[in-house]
Amino acid sequence: MTEKALKPSTTSANIARFREAGLLGVIIALSIAVQIRNPSFLTVENISDLMTNTAILSILAVGMMLVIVTRGIDLSIGATLALSGMISAQTVGAYPDLHPLLVILLGTLIGVVCGAVLGFLVAKGGVLPIIASLGMMNAYRGLTFMVSGGKWVSAHQMPPSFKEIATGSIWGVNTLIAIAILIYLCFFYFLNHTRTGRQIYAVGSNPESAAISGINNERILWLVYTIMGALSGLCGVLWVSKFASAQGDTAMGYELSVIAACVLGGVSIAGGSGKISGLLLGAILLGILNNALPLINVSPFWQMAIQGAIILLAVLINAVVKRGVERNNLARRKI
Repeated sequence: MTEKALKPSTTSANIARFREAGLLGVIIALSIAVQIRNPSFLTVENISDLMTNTAILSILAVGMMLVIVTRGIDLSIGATLALSGMISAQTVGAYPDLHPLLVILLGTLIGVVCGAVLGFLVAKGGVLPIIASLGMMNAYRGLTFMVSGGKWVSAHQMPPSFKEIATGSIWGVNTLIAIAILIYLCFFYFLNHTRTGRQIYAVGSNPESAAISGINNERILWLVYTIMGALSGLCGVLWVSKFASAQGDTAMGYELSVIAACVLGGVSIAGGSGKISGLLLGAILLGILNNALPLINVSPFWQMAIQGAIILLAVLINAVVKRGVERNNLARRKI
């Protein structure tokens, strides 16, 4: 075997190695281009607004990444978010003196229950994730309308303390952004420095081998869907606090944006791979697109087309990288 064959120097391997750097380069180039077209883009006010609007998306993307890494998908997160937000809004409307932390805990617990039910169907029931989550999406959405009676909870029915959850700050940082940063730090440690985190990747890479090595696949699947539900429940409270409105159709279709952020961040739909750093960059890129395209007067129809094209390109790149990495691994095993 020649020295040249020993070196994994293919284009796909280089893309895999420098994926985050390339994504960061795209973000910088896009920001410069938009700034040239509209000087208000890189103002402190707009950047703060962009980060605040992206915070909820990025939190949900963390949970979705865990699900996708295990070869699953969760289409129920928007409905879970709506249900959590509606019950939380009704609760603070009835008990305006309730401490905001208790409201956050309530919303998160609602999400935990929703995620655990879905996780049970996937892990114990053997139902395909896309089928199980689609069914629970309709169930949770219908439950939201039943709980609300088809009515909205508006801003005047919410106490100031509840609305300040999203508008307040922690050490000078907006609460939404601070919560997102804390969650990213926690899950970065969880995935990279704990046994369970490594097991999540193992289950996604090869479920059969993971089971043979002693990993409880069902427990891992149940865990990731429960975590996804908990983050959805948390975001339900944050969403309703931010927009000061709870509706039955809150976050309708939002799960597609979350999946798009994961794909842009390099999370493989085939499972087994994905990094928190790439996920963060993917969420930021999607947030920039949502913020920048209206600023440069791009038609809403073209906005959807541009976002779709970028997502498709990311999927193609992921496919090329995956094939290249597999080819390199096969070549190494033959050496």
